[in-house]
Amino acid sequence: MLRSLYSGISGLRAHQTMLDVTANNIANVNTTAFKSSSAQFQDTLSQLTHGAGSPQTVVGGTNPAQVGLGVQVAGISTNFAQGSTQSTGRATDMMISGDGFFVTQLAGQTLYSRAGAFDFDAQGRLVSPSGALVQGWNADAAGTVNQGGALGTITLPLTTIQPPLASAKATVTGNLPADAAPDATVVREFTAYDKTGAAIQVSLTFKNTAAIGVAPTWSVSSPSSTDTPLLTFAGGVMTSTPNKFTATVNGVDIDVDLSTISGAAKLSVLTATSTDGHAAGSLTSFTLGADGTLTGLFSNGKQQSIGRIALATFTNPGGLEKAGSSEYRSTTNSGTAVLGAAGSAGMGTLTSGSLEMSNVDLSQEFTNLIVAQRGFQANARIITTSDEVLTELTNLKR
Repeated sequence: MLRSLYSGISGLRAHQTMLDVTANNIANVNTTAFKSSSAQFQDTLSQLTHGAGSPQTVVGGTNPAQVGLGVQVAGISTNFAQGSTQSTGRATDMMISGDGFFVTQLAGQTLYSRAGAFDFDAQGRLVSPSGALVQGWNADAAGTVNQGGALGTITLPLTTIQPPLASAKATVTGNLPADAAPDATVVREFTAYDKTGAAIQVSLTFKNTAAIGVAPTWSVSSPSSTDTPLLTFAGGVMTSTPNKFTATVNGVDIDVDLSTISGAAKLSVLTATSTDGHAAGSLTSFTLGADGTLTGLFSNGKQQSIGRIALATFTNPGGLEKAGSSEYRSTTNSGTAVLGAAGSAGMGTLTSGSLEMSNVDLSQEFTNLIVAQRGFQANARIITTSDEVLTELTNLKR
């Protein structure tokens, strides 16, 4: 049989594969985070009709003569270029800007995905549309995330109650007037919390104990407190030590830091800028940070880390195997997954409320359709021509 006949057949097969790949790309033009593929061709073995000849004194060297035996598909590569951003407004939709893959667990196997269209199931677990469980590091009761620990399923504790925390520290800032009259008082109140989370009012009274014509010396007192420090100033700067006060309210001792108070004239402004402690609260909503940290917002106005979504990178992402449902699995040529948080070295950042669109370029894919079609037609013509040659050969004897 003619070698050209089998070359044409190999061309038909190769261009059929190219057509299949292109059709799949076009079919997934609107698939979230889909990465387009392209077929790569290479020639097959060539038949050697005669070998190369070395140069002689009177005869020059000759090149080898070879006849190719067709084409074959060398590989189908995946293009992991970044897709465009599609804003959805859903807090559970997440997009990776840069390198990295979400880590998921499905039926006991670890999979990787760029598609971040997640949601919470009835158990509060973060899942993909196919039911794969999103992996990361959950925070402990204090809101601390151990990123070096083992991965687990990211879970939103919908029924979690943040326990109350008794106040222990407070900071008062502002200014006490340097031109205050003797026995002048400044009273300020702020809210703190006892061990049950009940709000308590802490009242601080600042009184000028100095005589007329003497720079003010301010005593600090509070009901039920025995601590009465004196605050002195020079040039508007506090010079007294200690400059702290222990307020006792309903059996709760609160250390109040007074060191940042100034003593300028004609200004009486004092505020409690920070107090710890809080009432009990239930989880009301959550936010996602660029590093993948889920932060819970509680009804008591406090925020606390719930967990952190893990990302994975590979030395050779092109070596990943497509597992369906926009998921990939690692192979021996992809390398081992390197885990980390979004924004760390080699990892992209996360954007909440957005999804990554498919990176399929329709103009390129339609061009590839034409190329594949014409290549198929040309190879079909090779088969037709080879058949005509064989027909002529068989007609030599009649």
